Amino acid sequence: MKKVIAIAGAVIIAAAGAGGAVWWFMPKPAAAAGTEKKEEKKEAKPVKYVTLDKVIVMLRRGPNEGESHYLSTDLVLATEPAKEKETKENLPLLRSLAVRTLSSYTMDQASTMTVEKYAEQLNHSFNAEYERTHAEKPFAEVMIGKLIIE
Repeated sequence: MKKVIAIAGAVIIAAAGAGGAVWWFMPKPAAAAGTEKKEEKKEAKPVKYVTLDKVIVMLRRGPNEGESHYLSTDLVLATEPAKEKETKENLPLLRSLAVRTLSSYTMDQASTMTVEKYAEQLNHSFNAEYERTHAEKPFAEVMIGKLIIE
C-alpha cells in the first residue's frame, strides 16, 4: 500500500512540475502582442514625405465683406520612396488643384473648418483629378503641415 501511495505521490508531483513548466515557458500576452507589433512594423512600407510649401489663396468675399482674406498652407504628401521623384514632378499640378479647391471658400466657411476637413477636401480633389485623367496617383495622402487664415 505504501508503494502505491508513493507512486501516486510521484505521479502528482511530476504532473505538477510539468504543468508548472508549461505555464512558465508559455508566451505572455504582453510579450506576444509586442512581437506581433514588431512583425507588423517590419511589413509596413517605408514612407517618404514631400512638401508643397506656401500655397496661398485669396478667399471669396461673402455678401457683406469689404476686405480681402487669405489662406496660406503648407502641404505634406506621404509617398513611397520609389515614387518620391514622380510626386515631386507632380507638385505644380497639385499646387494648381489645391488653389482651385481652397479658393472656393469664403472667410466664414474657411474659419469654421478643421484641419482634418481641409485635408479631406484636398484628398478628394486630388483623387478626382487622378481618376479623371486615368493616371496613377504617386502619393498615398495629403496632410496639412501649416494653415494660416487671415
